[in-house]
Amino acid sequence: MTSRVLVVDDEFLIRRTVEINLRARGFDVDLAETGEEALELAARHRPDVVVVDLGLPGNSGIEVIEGIRGWSRVPIVVLSVRDTEADKVAALDAGADDYVTKPFGMDELLARLRAALRRVIPADEEPTIETGDFTIDLAAKRITRNGEEIRLTPTEWQLVEILVRNRGKLVSQRQLLREIWGAEYRDETGNLREYVARLRRKLEPEHSRPRYVTTEAGLGYRFDAAQ
Repeated sequence: MTSRVLVVDDEFLIRRTVEINLRARGFDVDLAETGEEALELAARHRPDVVVVDLGLPGNSGIEVIEGIRGWSRVPIVVLSVRDTEADKVAALDAGADDYVTKPFGMDELLARLRAALRRVIPADEEPTIETGDFTIDLAAKRITRNGEEIRLTPTEWQLVEILVRNRGKLVSQRQLLREIWGAEYRDETGNLREYVARLRRKLEPEHSRPRYVTTEAGLGYRFDAAQ
């Protein structure tokens, strides 16, 4: 089966060079010049691997990585002139799988892409989740009800994102605390309950009788869109 690669770079020559070499080796290729275009193409075409520069007009490469990671485990390879340790750490922390610096050798990039594709775990991933009362767009990091955006704080969004990525599954209190606040907060369950309550007040038709974010007493929380 032919693999599809999304190449995101604001330099025409880089996009064209990578495209020609990938197509010559049997890949399907989508090209994006901006971060916004990249997120739209990723959601629409579901690439098998993404190559992204960090310095993009509009949404940065880091924001592209974070946007895709909100709903997908697709391999992401950064291709950037930035070569400091801080830039590499930031990209990897955002969810990138590999990092190639410019100038680069095409053979090395192709080898990195092949390695990334070998590690792919198939998954049924949807960037947009529809419920009976609101729509969650994981790529754009927004929730809307009847076309109007429901404003969430960054922490509330993190909570939504983790629950939705694991929709239908029980997510333990400890996992939520670790992923949102860090391992040192593993016993701060009161803080977690407060954020869950705030989220329900914004999302649930009746926050005292939650339909979407439900509690397993003493264990954790579960998100179910099929209500």
